[in-house]
Amino acid sequence: MKIKSILTLSILSLACLSGCEQTTKSHDDDSCLKRDLTVAEVKITESDNKFGLKLFKEISKNQTDSNIFISPLSVTMALGMTFNGAAGETQTAMRNTLEYGDLSIDEINQSYAGLIDLLTSADSKVKFQIANSIWYRNTFSVLANFINVNKTYFDAKVSSLDFDQSDAADIINSWVNEKTNGKITEIVTKPISSEMVMYLINAIYFKGNWTYEFDKDHTTDEPFYLSSGGTTICKMMSHKCNHPYLQNEQFQAIDLAYGDAGFSMTIFLPAVGSNVNTLIESLDNNSWNDWLSQLDTAEVSLYMPKFKTTYILGMKDILSTLGMEIAFAPGQADFSKINADADLYITEVMHKTFVDVNEEGTEAAAVTSVGVGTTSVGPVSPTMRIDRPFVFAIRERQSGTILFIGKIMEPVIE
Repeated sequence: MKIKSILTLSILSLACLSGCEQTTKSHDDDSCLKRDLTVAEVKITESDNKFGLKLFKEISKNQTDSNIFISPLSVTMALGMTFNGAAGETQTAMRNTLEYGDLSIDEINQSYAGLIDLLTSADSKVKFQIANSIWYRNTFSVLANFINVNKTYFDAKVSSLDFDQSDAADIINSWVNEKTNGKITEIVTKPISSEMVMYLINAIYFKGNWTYEFDKDHTTDEPFYLSSGGTTICKMMSHKCNHPYLQNEQFQAIDLAYGDAGFSMTIFLPAVGSNVNTLIESLDNNSWNDWLSQLDTAEVSLYMPKFKTTYILGMKDILSTLGMEIAFAPGQADFSKINADADLYITEVMHKTFVDVNEEGTEAAAVTSVGVGTTSVGPVSPTMRIDRPFVFAIRERQSGTILFIGKIMEPVIE
């Protein structure tokens, strides 16, 4: 007898950064190296970045005139945990979509465990935390191996909970609130549906300072040129500092460090007359790595807008287009490694984010909810004026992991 139920896996990630000095001294990137990555860790980072970049491209293609901000790390961590429950053609589809290649499932899990350790210790001046939890209905049976794998490799807290009790959602949301230092207070709405059987939640918290600060006294009202041909007024920050920098016929790029330079924000500004969506179309893992390899330290007069925005997206259609369609198909999806007696399938994938960039640094948050149901440069200092649509990413430098990536069409402050 197949059981009618819904499994929801939720991932929440948050970044929060602030502060720095106005200076022109250079920074030694080698100081943040902690250890060499294993071959499998290098592969999983490449896989996650490949998936994250193609996900970002697909979203941008469908939302050409909108601000976009997603967390590839959050989405890949969510689907990575889900992958442990997939079998057959569903597992193959997820493997291909997530770009896992020839990595075995043991290598995938071990690499995520190693990556979590590396990311959380990458920079002593940056607070970066990752927490995972599994909450399942106390009347729903979950295979022990699925639980043990997530405990071992994702360090997941596992709790059986009566979802029918009035404060069940509050208990889960309290964990979310604690792990994000109060930045995200709710991911589960109440009352919990009678069909819901499980939540898998990943919480990421990131707080650090800009290595080179923007002086608030230098922030002024300046025009920002929209892709429509119009203009709007933005709060433009500025400073003159040494940063990794690149300029070519396509774009200008700059890398702004946090803390001891273990993490950074990388910005790509299309050349005047070029289109940000055209630049994104040329973005893949090869071009990404090539562009980063060409960054070279230069003293740059930087003008950068403050912005704060929220973003919400249902990812079911996007992930289906990228190859995971079978995982959403009732009667075809196979998540028997979670529960062998329930025809589980993904019903929805929701992604919500928030970002605030100002003189002190960056604050960002992302929540991913995956619901599963069942059937049953030269001698003159260059100037970079970010006064038109641009792409930006927050990344960990040693592993190259992309934590967040976005497109700003208009730097609104909501």
